[in-house]
Amino acid sequence: MQSNDKKIALVTGANKGIGFEISRQLGKQEITVLIGARDESKGGEAAEKLQAEGLDVESIKLDITDISSIATAAKKIEERFGKLDILVNNAGILLDGGVNPSNLDLNVLKKTFETNLFGAFAVLQAMLPLIRNSHAGRIVNMSSTLGSLTDTLDPNSHYFGYKGLAYQASKAALNEITVQFAKELADTPIKVNSACPGWVQTDMGSGDAPGTVEEGADTPVWLATLPEDGPTGGFFNSRKPVPW
Repeated sequence: MQSNDKKIALVTGANKGIGFEISRQLGKQEITVLIGARDESKGGEAAEKLQAEGLDVESIKLDITDISSIATAAKKIEERFGKLDILVNNAGILLDGGVNPSNLDLNVLKKTFETNLFGAFAVLQAMLPLIRNSHAGRIVNMSSTLGSLTDTLDPNSHYFGYKGLAYQASKAALNEITVQFAKELADTPIKVNSACPGWVQTDMGSGDAPGTVEEGADTPVWLATLPEDGPTGGFFNSRKPVPW
């Protein structure tokens, strides 16, 4: 086991987009960042880019839809570091934007939940023993205001007319994971929160989005580095609460 007093962070789906920028911003805070990527070569390329910026970053193969891949990653982190201080459950997919619920293919719904919900849960559950070894563990689930039931029903919301049942339902369910784990871990130093990055310019968000990846990464990085008196069991965008 490597003797290392530095904070260790794992960011899933981090070889591009918001996950990559979260990794960069955490790295700039002198945190050792593990870039979780399904494709080993893409993860390595992303790590090399951040290493070239002088950041302590490395890649780790992690397919969040594969239990054996998750277990292998957890074992490697345990052997190398003995702990995990930060987990950012960032990996996610959006397959049904603009689709009416009556036209949604059941397989698309299942595939979306497999990644956005079951994968995130499996990673959190597998990494939790390592997070318990941290002096101040932080878990951030990357959600979306599109998963807010309150916002979905608000005719004044910018997202009121959005159609994407599979994605929206998976994020609403992910928020419940946040709440349940926050309650279970309430008597520990571990904090669990959901973050909405906003509509940002990524492959998922498209170039039409008003926000930058730098702006989208700000709230999850804030939640990943909360002080002892910071919130837990919350849902935040732009560092402000989002209604469930």
